[in-house]
Amino acid sequence: MDWVARYLDHVRFEKRLAERTVALYTLDLEKLSQYAQDAGVALNGVQTSHIRRWAAHMHSQGRSGRGIALILSGWRGFYLWMGREGLIAANPVQDVRAPKAPKPLPKALGVDEAMQLADYAASADVADPWLECRDACVVELLYGCGLRVGELTGLDVQASAHAKGWIDLQDAEAHVLGKGSKRRSVPVGSKALEALRAWLLVRAEGLNAATAQQTALFIGRNGTRLTAQAIWQRLRQRSLKAGLAAPVHPHMLRHSFASHVLQSSSDLRAVQELLGHANISTTQVYTRLDFQHLAKAYDLAHPRARKK
Repeated sequence: MDWVARYLDHVRFEKRLAERTVALYTLDLEKLSQYAQDAGVALNGVQTSHIRRWAAHMHSQGRSGRGIALILSGWRGFYLWMGREGLIAANPVQDVRAPKAPKPLPKALGVDEAMQLADYAASADVADPWLECRDACVVELLYGCGLRVGELTGLDVQASAHAKGWIDLQDAEAHVLGKGSKRRSVPVGSKALEALRAWLLVRAEGLNAATAQQTALFIGRNGTRLTAQAIWQRLRQRSLKAGLAAPVHPHMLRHSFASHVLQSSSDLRAVQELLGHANISTTQVYTRLDFQHLAKAYDLAHPRARKK
């Protein structure tokens, strides 16, 4: 009896899996059968060493870790069924894991793109000057200080015992409450200070009698503290209006800040401190971004790298 056919009947009629799922199982088991045939071993004679070798082969052929994991899952279910049927003594796939997929690189803007967004100003005839002033300041602080969006929304106008964060204009420092309730101080650049002073001059226009005591640095038109969701939406709109190819979100500006500082300084420890990372391994991902930047420069500049 064809064990694969019996198993597929089992998942189709007894487990009542969707046809699409059964079709995927069929492809996975055809691959398993081919591997076993090429190795000269019966399906009930496959060992863990075979499975590891075949997984490594798929990886060398360019299949992703996620794709291999899905195939191994299909094989694991097949051998689990064979074990219940008394056809094998042990599941050879049980302890085999797919190669780990590399962590995706954080998305960061190029320097020119970041400057394009930071320098963008909506034309006077279409912009609300109050919102324009606020949003420009938001961009400057996110990109200029590498703040998380939660740290930005937590900023108050003035330091106080209850404030999660504030900006000291005289010392040009932002004091924020980061992850794990850890406080840190970040330098604020001249452009961000300029945008902040402009915003503070007009901020009160968004307040009314009911919200006059609002302590939040960034507020909406209703006088309440600006939310992270609102900043996401405004930044997305602003980046598209600025002519960027893809919409920008707050954390992308934090990634851009880290990448650009690292490109200029090569000081990983300093970037770790600025971002407020507890572990430097979290910061090291930006060295991969920096290498990509160098690789691009090499491809564009080196005579042996230029494509004909």
